[in-house]
Amino acid sequence: MTNPNSAAGPTSPSVPPKRWSGAAPSEWPGERLGFPEEGRGSVARPGRRMIALILDWVICFVIYAAFFFGNAWASTIIFFVEQVVLITLLGGGFGHLLLGLRVVQVNGTYAGWWRPIIRTFFLILTVPALIWDSDQRGLHDVFAGTVLVRR
Repeated sequence: MTNPNSAAGPTSPSVPPKRWSGAAPSEWPGERLGFPEEGRGSVARPGRRMIALILDWVICFVIYAAFFFGNAWASTIIFFVEQVVLITLLGGGFGHLLLGLRVVQVNGTYAGWWRPIIRTFFLILTVPALIWDSDQRGLHDVFAGTVLVRR
């Protein structure tokens, strides 16, 4: 059997180029999901994401140091509560809001109340947040069905 793509060539009008689904590379992060390349609603880039996370941890650490210093789990619980409550009510944690980001479902709508719980649980585990797909979504976002986008 012959491959129709090899005989016709990639520029032949009779045979369209083969597009792979799944984790295939895309032109920009979020293209496969239908998000714009840049501007409002585009997928947040790594620099903003990391700065937002650092800001959230700093705010949680200040609360921890002021009221709960010495409790081994307090900072993690503060971070979890802050993320879940603020993403549910405002669309993002303190860091997200300060940097013009918000968490939405993959279809671009409100994240709801249970997605922030799943997202934050996996974010706290750290490893899922370090593994990204071609749309620059960490596994914590993939598991929750969410995307971090620009406001």
